[in-house]
Amino acid sequence: MENTYDIIIIGAGPAGLAAGLYAGRATLNAAIIEKSKVGGQIVTTEEVANVPGSVREASGPTLIARMVEQSEEFGTNVIKDTVVELKLDGELKEVVCEKETYKAKAVIYAAGAKPRLLGVPGEKEFTGKGVSYCATCDGAFFEEMEVFVVGGGDSAVEEAMFLTNFARKVYLLSRDPELTCAKSIQEKVFANDKVEIKWNTEIKEIKGEGIVESVVLHNRETGEEYVHEADEEDGTFGVFIFIGYVPQTELLKDKIELEHGYVKTDDKMQTSVDGLFVAGDCRVKPLRQVVTAAADGAIAAVSAEKYIEHSK
Repeated sequence: MENTYDIIIIGAGPAGLAAGLYAGRATLNAAIIEKSKVGGQIVTTEEVANVPGSVREASGPTLIARMVEQSEEFGTNVIKDTVVELKLDGELKEVVCEKETYKAKAVIYAAGAKPRLLGVPGEKEFTGKGVSYCATCDGAFFEEMEVFVVGGGDSAVEEAMFLTNFARKVYLLSRDPELTCAKSIQEKVFANDKVEIKWNTEIKEIKGEGIVESVVLHNRETGEEYVHEADEEDGTFGVFIFIGYVPQTELLKDKIELEHGYVKTDDKMQTSVDGLFVAGDCRVKPLRQVVTAAADGAIAAVSAEKYIEHSK
């Protein structure tokens, strides 16, 4: 039957591509549907150093290109279309897209999550060129340099502490006169000489020629605006933004229970809806990295295969 598959995977990031690879290796008829750029967040990363096996000239785009090639070698199609509705009742699930409607025995939802943006001039332009949303991914690139961390919640402060392992100075920018993170974390950051907290401060603009070279800062209490320039010897500094993530789960609202927008799954990536599996950054999990997304995708594909087999 045309447009009917064993498995449809929504999202072509590391989780979706890994699911496609494992589904293809299991000789299942699988398709990955992606609305925009294949690869997800990782394609904006110039260098990938924390994925096992990524050495020397490894980058986000080259890693994704290899993952796409692997999936396609095993027969998984990548379809460019935008999903507008999911119909998850019945033996065959329907994935309604702008161009076509697809049917499958199982659906793996791997649409990911996007960092919440500051929305200031220069932010998008310098993403991957000094602006980052992942200290684990990019912290080592700023060894013995200055970095700015934006945010006052648990994640921002924890990442600021992590960055002190690399940076010589960490400026923590809090829009408010106090931090909103747990008191136990606050005590640690207050005691760290490498961290300087700038209260009531926000970034208004990020500037540079090819890489981040300066930021325009604004004090919300005094109204003062000033520019921080990169140290002449360094030539650049890091801007790490941790003001939350936005899980891409709009299509699942009213169909499944969400926790702060994220999907709950068991350790097999199964949800409360039969035949619906969720993998990657859009599910409830403690660590959102390429390696964990790929692991989720592999588990989801194997679980979906067993679900399909038991449904016969």
